[in-house]
Amino acid sequence: MKVFLQSVNFKADKSLVKFIEKKLNGVEKYYDKIVNSEVYLKVQHTSDKENKFIDVKLNIPGNDFVVKKQCKTFEEGVTLAADSLKRQLTKRKEKVSGK
Repeated sequence: MKVFLQSVNFKADKSLVKFIEKKLNGVEKYYDKIVNSEVYLKVQHTSDKENKFIDVKLNIPGNDFVVKKQCKTFEEGVTLAADSLKRQLTKRKEKVSGK
């Protein structure tokens, strides 16, 4: 699956990009009709420790799944977003197959 990554207010390093691609490619086994994903990473410069915002959008024929998370680290946020997407995709697959 193609992962489009956009970072706001900072430059994402290669290890973060690889981590995100690995996590989101793991979601693909839950639903096989995923076209691509768009990830938006944003750092808000505040005194709050949870200043990292992650928006993940999965493009699927018929509709899209969007998950937004706010965490201390991007890795934690992407992991939580991937888990949430797995649950949503499992529900979608059950609904489509009529179980």
